[in-house]
Amino acid sequence: MSDAESLRRQILDLVGEYWSVVHADRSRFDPAKPSVPVSGRVFGPEEMQALTESALEFWLTTGRFNESFEKRLAAILGTKHVLTVNSGSSANLVALAALTSPLFKDKALKPGDEIITCATGFPTTLAPALQYGLVPVFLDVHLPTFNMDMSRLEEAVGPRTRAIMLAHTLGNPFDLDAVMAVAKKHDLWVIEDCCDALGATWRGKPVGGFGDIGTLSFYPAHHITMGEGGAVFTDRPLIRRAMESMRDWGRDCYCPPGRDNTCKRRYEWQLGELPAGYDHKYVYSHAGYNLKITDMQAAVGLAQLDRLEGFIAARRANFAALRDGLSDLRDVFILPEATPGSEPSWFGFPLALQDGVKFSREDLLIHLNGHGIGTRLVFAGNLIRQPFMQGRTWRGVGELSRSDKVMRDAFWLGVFPGIGEPGLAHVIDTIKAFVR
Repeated sequence: MSDAESLRRQILDLVGEYWSVVHADRSRFDPAKPSVPVSGRVFGPEEMQALTESALEFWLTTGRFNESFEKRLAAILGTKHVLTVNSGSSANLVALAALTSPLFKDKALKPGDEIITCATGFPTTLAPALQYGLVPVFLDVHLPTFNMDMSRLEEAVGPRTRAIMLAHTLGNPFDLDAVMAVAKKHDLWVIEDCCDALGATWRGKPVGGFGDIGTLSFYPAHHITMGEGGAVFTDRPLIRRAMESMRDWGRDCYCPPGRDNTCKRRYEWQLGELPAGYDHKYVYSHAGYNLKITDMQAAVGLAQLDRLEGFIAARRANFAALRDGLSDLRDVFILPEATPGSEPSWFGFPLALQDGVKFSREDLLIHLNGHGIGTRLVFAGNLIRQPFMQGRTWRGVGELSRSDKVMRDAFWLGVFPGIGEPGLAHVIDTIKAFVR
């Protein structure tokens, strides 16, 4: 064994020992000081060792760990092309931006085109459309699935409607049969925001593979984590090409980092008004970005994939425990329900107060916070009420009254794998005591 290999093994062994000393008991529930956050990192020595191994190689930008991660994730999703990016929000940006590419000719999205979405979505599901000059068309939310109400989807399509971009809310798939039927009828692009829904399925098939593009997030709150990170995925090679260009500075070249002349024509292209033979590595076909991750992040993500199946099972079990434990409070709360035809991969446990309840959402949230229980609102509530939407052009279908209710009365609790049975029991008991 070489000196370098011996040192590497010693370092990785020590990292494993460090995890057992510092991190092994970090999620243990203490009844004297109860803490039940809505989300958190769940990791073992393997993630820290993978991160350290990548750091020792000091490649830093995307490399072998990222290549392995993309291939393995593609197999899990049942898709042909996966590209990592530096966040779920960047994934949504790359997905939408790619569809503005001149590669798609007359079907490319253009300023003034309309895009259908849900009024209770996450801001960065909507933000790329606004940044590219598209006009959002808002539909109301459906309760108790907390997904978009599909009953007026056909009505929402207008002469300039070109796309649908929706999130699977808190890991609960939206009605893909309805969305894809309308998209096919009117030749609309579909982007599935799966940032909260890794592992969710629709009629047995992973979400994200029904529309043209799927997006994912690997922020610490999500199903797996890299710290920061995300991904876009598609089955269509031309979409992959556009997304990769948008992610990688807008370049026309498709050589992987550290490699040159993959096309065997590096100095033979003539594109735009550039001189013939202009180095293909410096030809830009899109106004793009640099949204890649580091190989160190990919190394952590690769180790997290080993835990994905268990993570999803734990989220489903925690969701079921909360729903069972709160089932006798239906007169107080609208309890969440899975969309028929789906198997969610729950990101959180949403609740909304029933009309006429004698306390406010804020009364309850303050009480829960005082007992160490973390909560979050259902994202932006009704997006049209947010400050960033003031003065913008948009179109609504109906009064969006249920979106206003979500804004006033809804919140969600955590179901992440780090919550054990004592934590769940504390949440249930605390809510019931407050209601009584």
